[in-house]
Amino acid sequence: MIKGSTKLAGVIGWPVKHSRSPRLHGFWAKHYGIDAAYVPLAVKPEDFDAAVRALPKLGFAGANVTVPHKEAALKLADIVDPSAQRIGAANTLIFHADGKIEARNTDAFGFGAHLTQSAPGWRKDRPAVVLGSGGAARAILVSLLDDGVPEIRLANRTRARADNLAKEFGAKIRVVDWNAREAALDGAGLLVNTTTQGMDGQPAIEIDLARLPADAVVNDLVYVPLETPLLAQARQRGLKTVDGLGMLLHQGRPGFAAWFGTMPDVTPELRAFVGEGLK
Repeated sequence: MIKGSTKLAGVIGWPVKHSRSPRLHGFWAKHYGIDAAYVPLAVKPEDFDAAVRALPKLGFAGANVTVPHKEAALKLADIVDPSAQRIGAANTLIFHADGKIEARNTDAFGFGAHLTQSAPGWRKDRPAVVLGSGGAARAILVSLLDDGVPEIRLANRTRARADNLAKEFGAKIRVVDWNAREAALDGAGLLVNTTTQGMDGQPAIEIDLARLPADAVVNDLVYVPLETPLLAQARQRGLKTVDGLGMLLHQGRPGFAAWFGTMPDVTPELRAFVGEGLK
């Protein structure tokens, strides 16, 4: 039951009906006994600024932001955290009592926390291979650099985009041609697919994992389906696999804590509830 005292938050996107965030935050609110409601907010790009500025006046503590609003969220904020600045986009907004809007990006946190939970002891001392150079890749680069990975081999179909990221993020990023992506697996401790290839309706990513060491980890950010062709190939080779759902779950934790005062946990029960219906 929503009451006058209920704390409010939501997710802003266009479209937004596909978002699993209301399920995620609704589970946590019930689990921790918090009087809170989290709602989907479908907002057109041209209405984004006005909608966000109205939310604090309506009693909202904050909101998540999904496509296509992540860059716009960064621009309108009064306070921007370092992670959002480095990634160039925001996925979490916090409305302060003094009227200021704070923008954060929790994707790098979500990626790192999920990887640590799902593959404890993964080899941070070895190179990592990252496929793709879009917005998701930026968050993964931030996370891996902060974890001290010695080298990140970055491959993208359009090399120029990868080159631009290497210039921005520094010497630890080594760009490899797309047709050399398999050779880049030699000696790597981690492979991360940040592209949409392998998602329902998209062709599978073409890569032979034979050159990955036997103790390497393969992480696919796609979570529809939960086991992508890339993860299926890795599992068949006996490699440790990490799917994309956990990143979604973990990235929601800092926002929930900021709005509702409790840092939630990611549990098997939560994963089963939010992942219900996913293949």
